[in-house]
Amino acid sequence: MTAMTIPARRRMQRLWAAAALVPAVFLTACGSPAPSGGGGAGGASGQGGTLSIATGGTGGVYYPLGGGFATVIGDKVEGYNATVQETNASVDNMLLIENGSAQLAFSVGDVVSDAVKGEGEFKGKPQEVCSLGNIYNNFMQAVTVNDKGIQNVKDMAGKVVSVGAPSSATEVGALRILEAAGIDPTSGIQRRQLGAAETVAALRDGTIDAGFWSGGLPTGALIDLAGDGDMKLLPIGEYADPLAQKYGAYYVKQDIPANTYEGQTEAVPAIASPNILVASKKMDQKLQQDITTALFDNKETLVKVHPAAGEMDPATAGKVAFVETCPGSKAYFDKAGS
Repeated sequence: MTAMTIPARRRMQRLWAAAALVPAVFLTACGSPAPSGGGGAGGASGQGGTLSIATGGTGGVYYPLGGGFATVIGDKVEGYNATVQETNASVDNMLLIENGSAQLAFSVGDVVSDAVKGEGEFKGKPQEVCSLGNIYNNFMQAVTVNDKGIQNVKDMAGKVVSVGAPSSATEVGALRILEAAGIDPTSGIQRRQLGAAETVAALRDGTIDAGFWSGGLPTGALIDLAGDGDMKLLPIGEYADPLAQKYGAYYVKQDIPANTYEGQTEAVPAIASPNILVASKKMDQKLQQDITTALFDNKETLVKVHPAAGEMDPATAGKVAFVETCPGSKAYFDKAGS
C-alpha cells in the first residue's frame, strides 16, 4: 500500500470523522430503539425484528462505528434491522443490555469485567452478558491546550478537569489514573463530567484546563481540536502497570502513534484497553453467530466507516479472559481459527 503523506493523512482523518457520522445519524432517524429486540430480551426468540445498539456520544468512535454495525446487520442478517442509541457509553450500555433496552452494546474491558463480577458501578449486581468479540483497542487520552501549562497528570492538581461523561468508561479510567498519580479525584481537582465533544468545546472556550477521553484512534472530536493547532496529548503510559496490578490485566501501556492527530509529531505513551461488543446471554445462539459472522466478514465495509474497525480479527476476537464468549460467536471464531 502506498504510504500517505502527513497532509493527506490529515485530510483522510477529517473525512473519517465527518463521513462516519452519516450512517449512524440516518439509522437513528429511521426508527426508535425496540426494547424487545425482536421478540424477547436480547433477541432471545431469534424470530427477527429490530436490534438496538448502545453506543456512546457523537464525538467518539462507538457512535459512528455502531452506525456501521447497524447497516451491516440490516443488510446481512436475515429478518433483522438495527438502530443506534446515543448514550454515556460503557457503564450505561451494560445496564441497557441488562434491562432489555438494548440488544448489543459497546463497552471497554474494565467496565465489562466489573459488570460480570458485580463490582464497581455494578456492586452486588453481576450482569448476565457475553462477548461477541474484541472489536478494537480503546486508548485513554489525556488532553489539554498549550496555554494551560500542563505537562503531565500531576500538573492537573487544583485544575478544572473533565473526567468524562457520568457512568462512562472514560470516567472510570480517569478517576483511577488520577488516584494513581496521587490526586484525589474528589477534592484534588475541580471536577467536570463532559463527553468528548463537550470537552473539546470547554477547552476551546477556556472553561476547563484539561480532560480525559477513552476511545479509538483517531477520535473525531480530538481530530477537530487538533486542527486548531494547540492541542497537547499528555503522557499517561506510566500508570498502566499500577492500574493493571490493582484492577486487572486489561490496562496495557501502548503509544498513540506519531501523526495520529494534526501537529502531534511524536508518539505519546497512553493506556489501551480492549473494546468488547456484548449481548445478553439470553440472545438466541444462531442470532449471535449470524451477527458475528456479518460483522467480521464485512470488516472492509466497516473500515470505511471508521479505521478502528481495522483491528477486528476473528483469530483473536474470541480470546477475552474476563467475560464468556457468546456460544454462537464462539462457533464462528472456532471455524475462523480463533
